[in-house]
Amino acid sequence: MEQRISMITLAVEDLAASRRFYEDGLGWQAAGSSNDDIAFYAIAGMVLGLYPRAELSRETGVDIAAGPGAITLAFNARSRDEVDSVISQAVEAGAKSIKAAEEAFWGGYSGYIADPDGHLIEIAHNPFWSIDDNGHIALE
Repeated sequence: MEQRISMITLAVEDLAASRRFYEDGLGWQAAGSSNDDIAFYAIAGMVLGLYPRAELSRETGVDIAAGPGAITLAFNARSRDEVDSVISQAVEAGAKSIKAAEEAFWGGYSGYIADPDGHLIEIAHNPFWSIDDNGHIALE
């Protein structure tokens, strides 16, 4: 198996509300293959999917509990100022502020928000990584 992840799917309670958050609030654009049942977003070489929790439970045969799981998503910003700006934009769009951005023990700058379904998203600037014009990270 190649060392890569192609898609991350978040289980959501209300797909329309989640789409409003990501699209209207954060300014993301859904892929043309999105519809009333699922949403797809191209994100720097992979895909983020939003899928109703009940449908994902039915599809997998696993009762997927409400609320965040043992996972966080992360958005790496190009600067500390961008971290603050992204957190502000997300909160204005309906995200819940979980932890204000601050100097991180690992040498960067980081804060946490939660989307409308409680999925945790870290907004961070890592001075040890570079981000190209397409949003791809180079681990240095």
